[in-house]
Formats: sequence, structure tokens, C-alpha cells
Amino acid sequence: MALRGRLNLSLGKQNMNSDELAVIRTHLANERTLLAYARTALAFLATGAALIHFFTSPVSAFAGWSFVVVGAFILGAGIIRFIILRHRIKKSFA
Repeated sequence: MALRGRLNLSLGKQNMNSDELAVIRTHLANERTLLAYARTALAFLATGAALIHFFTSPVSAFAGWSFVVVGAFILGAGIIRFIILRHRIKKSFA
């Protein structure tokens, strides 16, 4: 009950219709997806850094840098996807 009161106060409305709630749910889902991309990218970056730091063979270094590049690519793709979908959500529910 307290959460509902805080939500209503933050939006400045007492009653929200289902369309407004759908927009909020869609924005939250988009943010959760961005966080999933960031979590996956962080796992790849950490794996790459560990391979580079703790192993000295050229194969490990190559694999480590590959993981770092893939992790950076995943993070970039997630950010781009988030921004594109945020604009689509604003445009479709405006």
C-alpha cells in the first residue's frame, strides 16, 4: 500500500488508466533489458580481463582481448537498443 502511495505522489495523479500503466511497464521492461545487456557485457569484460591478467600464453591473451571486444560490443548494442526503443515508446504512446 505504501508503494502505491509513493507511485501516485511521484506521478502527481491519484488514478491512472491502463494506458498510462502500460507505458510505465514498457519503460521499466526496457530498463530491465538494458541492465541485462550491461550484466552480460560486464561478465564478458571480466572474463577477458582475467584471461589477460592471470594467463601468459598468447592464446589466452588473444582469447582475453576477444572477450573484451565482444563485451564492449554487447554493451554498445544494449545502449543503442535502449535508446531506439525509448524513442519508439515515447512516439507510440504520445
